[in-house]
Amino acid sequence: MTTINKRRSLLLALPTLLLAALPALAQPAAAPTREISDASGRKLTVPAQPQRVLVLSEKDLDVALALGVKPVGSTLGRGQLSLPAYLMNQAGNLPNVGAFAQPSMDRVLALRPDLILAGGFSDPQLLAQLSKIAPTFISYPALERWQDTTLRVGDLLGRGGEAKAFIAQYQARATTLRGKVGALAGKSASIVRWTPQGPVYMKADAFAGQVLADLGLTRPAAQQEPGAGHSGPLSREALAKIDGDWLFLGMFKSGRAHDPEALAALMRQPEFRELRAAKAGQVREVDASLWTVTGGPLAALAVLDETERVLLGSR
Repeated sequence: MTTINKRRSLLLALPTLLLAALPALAQPAAAPTREISDASGRKLTVPAQPQRVLVLSEKDLDVALALGVKPVGSTLGRGQLSLPAYLMNQAGNLPNVGAFAQPSMDRVLALRPDLILAGGFSDPQLLAQLSKIAPTFISYPALERWQDTTLRVGDLLGRGGEAKAFIAQYQARATTLRGKVGALAGKSASIVRWTPQGPVYMKADAFAGQVLADLGLTRPAAQQEPGAGHSGPLSREALAKIDGDWLFLGMFKSGRAHDPEALAALMRQPEFRELRAAKAGQVREVDASLWTVTGGPLAALAVLDETERVLLGSR
């Protein structure tokens, strides 16, 4: 073959060679990953630097926002028709994927997450479905304090320093406030949620109770029952179980449990008006999504702030 023919053959072959090379050239490098264990002990491979984080509980949303991570979506607040009221400003117009423990798989798929935080989840079938979409990390078990969850999620998201700093900020704030309320140490604070079936009290290990314990406050005897959930609805005859030196009475700001008229009717009942807190004028209506659900670091600081306003009259 002459030199001219060789050159002609090479030129004719170039387009074919380039087309064959294009897929390799266009294929992006695989994102770095790492191995990690979640709160349940499951080992999974996650993005080293996740870019599209989906959160499936209000505590996960709280932690992510506190660490400076804006999720691509979230479930609604439990018992509500919106995100938790106290997180609305930070979360902005965040897409929702349905109710807690009942996310819409179509909505989850549409958000194209590269990491899913599923704190509090235990349904293996649901976890398997979610894991087919993206690595699904159980961020906390029941009864875990928010500080431990924050550290675990901080490590997962590459925000370990921010997690430690936020916890230190809370501890400093709680220590300062504990000094201010020192004369009230040992006083009892009742934490109650209004429901259409009647009031329920939060058990001893509930989130807001842990925050109040950091201030040296106690819970009424009836509310020392172990657990992070709440009691069953109380009858009028059992309202003494919600009494205390102070009574924080929570209502959701949306959903079927949002019924200000029914709550006002409860507070007019003779049995309620006989409560020690009611007689002393120490009943405060609060946001149930903040006080009576599983909260995170932002909720913890907000509960400290509201407690200071109630106990000390701070504005």
